[in-house]
Amino acid sequence: MAVPKRKVSSARQNKRRSSVWKLEKPEIVKCPKCGEYNLYHRVCSNCGSYKGKTIVEKTED
Repeated sequence: MAVPKRKVSSARQNKRRSSVWKLEKPEIVKCPKCGEYNLYHRVCSNCGSYKGKTIVEKTED
């Protein structure tokens, strides 16, 4: 059975636990048509437009 030969130093342990490798928050931008915030490079969930063009027709219920 494998057993560590020496104690792992606190510096090495902290490097492994650091937040350097963790994911960042997704980019959020404002829709130029309606002003709603949505994810970058996605169709707007509020008005259905992308790059100033209407892609998805929204029906009001």
